[in-house]
Parts: sequence; C-alpha cells; structure tokens
Amino acid sequence: MELFANLALGFSTATSIENLFFCLIGVLLGTLIGVLPGIGATATIAMLLPITFQLEPVSSLIMLAGIYYGAQYGGSTTAILINMPGESSSAVTALDGYQMARKGRAGPALAIAALGSFFAGTVSTFLVAIFALPLTAIALQFGAAEYFSLMVVGLVSSIALAHGSILKALAMVCLGLLLGLVGTDIYTGTPRFTLGIREYADGLNFVAVAVGIFGIAEILRNLESEKTRTVLMAKVSNLMPSREDFKAMVGPVLRGTAIGSILGILPGGGAILAAFASYTVEKKVSKHPEEFGHGAVAGVAGPESANNAGAQTSFIPLLTLGIPANPVMALMVGAMIIQGIVPGPNVAVEQPALFWGIIASMWIGNLMLVVLNLPLIGLWVKLLTIPYYVLFPIIMAFCAIGVYSVNSNVYDLYAVAFFGLLGYVLLKLRCEPAPLLLGFVLGPLLEENLRRAMILSRGDATTFITRPISAGLLALAALVLIVVFLPSVRKKREEVFVEED
Repeated sequence: MELFANLALGFSTATSIENLFFCLIGVLLGTLIGVLPGIGATATIAMLLPITFQLEPVSSLIMLAGIYYGAQYGGSTTAILINMPGESSSAVTALDGYQMARKGRAGPALAIAALGSFFAGTVSTFLVAIFALPLTAIALQFGAAEYFSLMVVGLVSSIALAHGSILKALAMVCLGLLLGLVGTDIYTGTPRFTLGIREYADGLNFVAVAVGIFGIAEILRNLESEKTRTVLMAKVSNLMPSREDFKAMVGPVLRGTAIGSILGILPGGGAILAAFASYTVEKKVSKHPEEFGHGAVAGVAGPESANNAGAQTSFIPLLTLGIPANPVMALMVGAMIIQGIVPGPNVAVEQPALFWGIIASMWIGNLMLVVLNLPLIGLWVKLLTIPYYVLFPIIMAFCAIGVYSVNSNVYDLYAVAFFGLLGYVLLKLRCEPAPLLLGFVLGPLLEENLRRAMILSRGDATTFITRPISAGLLALAALVLIVVFLPSVRKKREEVFVEED
C-alpha cells in the first residue's frame, strides 16, 4: 500500500501543468538531439544545465530526465532511415532497421522500435519504483566507510565498462579525481591547486567542465567528420506492424527489457552494453539467425527495448544511493547539488514529492514519446537536411552564454575553452571522457567520506575492512578488476566495443 501511496504522490506532482510542460519540452528536445547525429544526450544536457537553474528542482530534473530517455527514441529514427545512429545505443538498431527501410518497411520498423521502447520504459519505471524504497532503507544504514567503498565500486565499474583501453580509463578516473581536488580544503579551509585564482576557491565549475568535455569537444569532432546525409525516404507510411511482426517482436521485447533492466544499473555504458547484449542473445536464440543483418524484426525490437530499459533503470543507483551510473546521471547529480539537493537516500525521505515525481514522470514521458514521435517523423526527417556547419555556431554561442550566466564569471569561459580542447585531444587519443566526469563528480564525495571515516575511527584504516558492508563492497570492486583483466574477458570486451565503434 505504501508503494501505491507514493506513486499517487508522484503522479500528482508529475501531472501538474508546469511539470507536464517541462516533461514535454524534455522529451521533444531529447528526440531532436537523438535525431541529429553526433550531438548526443550528454552534450545536450551539459549545455542546457544553466537554463534549469532558474526552474524549480523537480521541474528541472524531470526535463533533464526527459532529454535522456527521449534521446534513446530519437536515435532509432536516424538509425532506421539513414543508417546513421543518433545515439551510440542505437548503433545495433541500424543493422536490421535500415535493411527493413530499404525493403519499404521503414514505417513498421519505426513503430516496432517505439512500441518496444514504450513497453520497456513502462516495465523499468515500475522496477525503479519497486526497488527504490528497499534500496533507500538499506542506504540509510550506510556510514562514511560504506559510502567510500560504494563509490570505489562505482569508479571501478566505470573503468571496466568504458570503451577502449582499461589503463586509459583508469587514467581518466584519476584525472577526474585530481580535478575534483581543486578548491578549498573542506576541513582546514586551505586553498588547493587554485593557481592563486580566487574564482577557483570553490572548485572548478561543474557546468564549465561538462560543457567543455562533452559539448565543445563533440562539436569539434563532428566538424572534423561531417558527412553528407542522404535520407532514404522523405515520406514514411504504413506504420502499423503486421500480425507476424507482433508475433516476432514479443519474445525479443521481453528479453530485451530484462537484459536492459539489469545492465542499466551498472556504472558505465549500461544502455549501450544492453543493446549489444540483446542483439547477441536474439541472434543465438533465433531459429533463423541468417536473417539478422537483413531486416530481422528481432534485431530491432530487442536492442531498442534493451537500451530504453537500461536508460530508465540507470536512475536506480542515482535516486537511492546518489551514485551516477553513467555521464548523464553524473550531470543529474551536478544539477541536484546546484539546486541545493544532496543526492542520496535522504532525498526520498526529505523530499518525497520530488523523488516520486521524477519516477512518475518517466512513464508519462514514455507515453508522450509514443504519441508524439510517430506523427512527427516527417519533421524529424526534414531536420536531417540541416548542415552541421549551420548548427555549430549557434550551439557554441548558446554554450558560452549559458555557462557565463551561472556565476557571471569570465574564468568559467576560459575553463570551457580549456576543457573543450582537452576533451577533443582525449577523443583523438581514444580516451573515454565519461570516467573523467564520474571521477570529477565523485571525487569530492569520495574524499569527504574517506576523511570522515578516518576521523571517526581515529586514524584506523582497518575500519574499511572490519565493517561487513564496506568490506563486501571493496571485495566486489577487487573482483571486478580481476575479472576484467582475465584474458578471455578482455578479448570479449574488446570485440564488443570494436563492433560498437
């Protein structure tokens, strides 16, 4: 009964006129940036963070969440119509979705992707609601030592699931942790690594770092690799899948939802990994594996369900533990902190309307996406014809104005330029920037809990292994590292990410 009462509170919050409006804006923006190849949800949310500071906390978080899962929908449109995934997690959809479109079945392919995503989003939203209270109750028992160990697990997992070299991912986490040290020492009040610049006494501006690393760096990369986009068809008709299509999609949608719901919780690229895992499973269980790559319905339904479920369940560690599962969730943590909300289990207790309002808005947003996306396919197709060189000056100007408006600090603009160049260099070196952002967000929290635990134990470092939960989490982190370095696992991991690239 408590769950239903909480969901009722959430729906009453999410269905207010203001929150419905911002949910609609979020899913439309998410679809738009999912349709336009190369921009991505992470870069867009980073750019839009300054706007959300003027909104109520629940409205801003609902809009940011809508951008994230809306991008999962939009990415499938370009994957199917022009064989160019708008989102990384839609790369698998292109394999069979584009082939369906070439056979004149673009409408059913888009409808299968939308319906599969809606079902997965509905199921995973209820999973978030079901697991939220138990995990929150457990998290309330955590002390400083347990939180430190939990963050170690999150950072280690982000290393394991990052693209490319494990050593490069480890280096990115360490760099992020070091950047998080810039500012004033929380216990002594001594400035650290500020280079004598008073404006950095409170640390590096999270928005400036995020916009630079993801927004500006992505713009530079896209300018380098801009291609002419040829849309397969200007008009999409016959959206309704046939009875055979519905039969063929039921199993893949159910399996994809299950796979995505589990993998989405993992730190790193849960939604991306879920899409590839779903495609692999469907190909192995299919009676006709030779159809995959030539327009198989299961090759669209499974991955699309998996990536949307993964996007939804990535909110579980964020809402219950305050731990981001991916770069977008790290941006959400930053948005919560700037709004004066301390991420973690206390949010559910102290601000239940915000907590359950976000959960309820996920289902409402998914319903909006199904109702709006299919009729607006013609509009999204037209947007694909806009040259990127027309878009990028507008985007960069918007980034600069937004970042400056946060603190009216010119040093934040210098930081955006610096981190934009740094992000571009990291991309050229094939270093994944996501672990860097996770390290930057978790670094101050990691340090605070480490020092607090040491103070409470009077300098006894064994407190991290004598407390059962903390010891278990550290053992899990060590196990993840050992498994990742096993030759067979490393080889399989490389195959997955090479295929994704």
